[in-house]
Amino acid sequence: MFETLTEKLEDVFKKLKRRGRLDEDNIVSALREIRMALLEADVNFKVVKDFIDDIRSRAMGQEVLDSITPGQQVVKIVHDRLVELLGGKSSQLRLSNRFPAPVMMVGLQGCGKTTTAVKLAQHLVNQGKRVYLVSSDVYRPAAIQQLRVLGEKIDGVGIYASADIHDPVRMCLQAVDEAKSNGYEVIIIDTAGRLHIDNEMMDELKRIKDAINPAEILLVADAMTGQDAVNVAGKFNELLGIDGVIMTKMDGDARGGAALSLKAVIGKPIKFIGVGEKIDALEVCHPERMASRILGMGDILTFVEKAQATVDEKQARELEKKIRKNEFTLEDFRDQLKQIKSMGSIGDIMGMIPGLGKLKALAHATPDEKEIIRTLAIIDSMTRKERSNYLLIDGQRRKRIARGSGTTVQDVNRLLKNYGEMRKIMKKLTSKEGMKSFRRGNLPF
Repeated sequence: MFETLTEKLEDVFKKLKRRGRLDEDNIVSALREIRMALLEADVNFKVVKDFIDDIRSRAMGQEVLDSITPGQQVVKIVHDRLVELLGGKSSQLRLSNRFPAPVMMVGLQGCGKTTTAVKLAQHLVNQGKRVYLVSSDVYRPAAIQQLRVLGEKIDGVGIYASADIHDPVRMCLQAVDEAKSNGYEVIIIDTAGRLHIDNEMMDELKRIKDAINPAEILLVADAMTGQDAVNVAGKFNELLGIDGVIMTKMDGDARGGAALSLKAVIGKPIKFIGVGEKIDALEVCHPERMASRILGMGDILTFVEKAQATVDEKQARELEKKIRKNEFTLEDFRDQLKQIKSMGSIGDIMGMIPGLGKLKALAHATPDEKEIIRTLAIIDSMTRKERSNYLLIDGQRRKRIARGSGTTVQDVNRLLKNYGEMRKIMKKLTSKEGMKSFRRGNLPF
């Protein structure tokens, strides 16, 4: 997410910070590079023009030019302006006092609308809401079945059975009645999409809107389509009146131009961003956190939230005791890898921690998703005794484990060697001398 833009902006700011003093020429030169970086990131050209003009007027002020750290001041100005560009503050769902509160999902075909409806249901269930899902897509083969299959993965979510009704408006009205009679608080309606906006599509959406009076109309837009996503959002807003946008496939968009343009162009906020394929891969859009990530400052708050949602506190305390006693087994190692994997991609996790994203050597040394999957397969192919005591694993056992995991003996050897080194480091860290060194700010190895 934003990798290309982040890299280019970091280069610009690195040059500025190296200068003890800034003059107008330095700032103009930096702004020229920022302008090019934003345009190459596919940000709307008018948005870029207004953004650069505003930064110029703020950065040319005497409080910046006379500052002890002018480079840092410019970075702060750009950060604050990025936050404004992204909407200023996170925009929450405005669920009315009606029960159930209808949330209408709209968008073109292929933008990820159905999976996003299920992700939103998971998000609301995590907040303690009782959620009902309905698909009104009577045109796409298996659309209703897709929603059912995905929705059944979430405990407690109700799913509307359309029976023999083929009129989308009637389906939605009946679904609202059923949700109400069963005590659901929110009903998420996944509407039909088209390959392009046409009169027939918009007429159907307007009729559904008039019939159910939704608390929120959310447009699902594909970030990978760049400025096309912004144009689609503008059209939907003009013809239907949307309340916000869910930007999907943000994890695959290295440029981020659509996200940076949308609020400024159509005046509607990005409420959520899709950051993966899993049902829980939907994040609230926090403009300040996103701006920090764009500038390579990390996003520690989101990292902490993900860790808290993933890590079992009791299990963490037990693990700490095991590490202190040097009893950290391969089974414990497997559990930790699974927790890391459930937090999202390694690249995204590193990007959330300030400074780590800039360490190229660490990035290359960090295992990718494929390596984690391979490691888990190797450990899963071991017996319980072997996971508890890795010293039992001799040559014959290594061959068996390699065959069982679909890997090579070399892969098994590498894992056991790395695990052994990890245990040595943990032993040093938890020793008395190690703890003393750590408190003094030194690592005991």
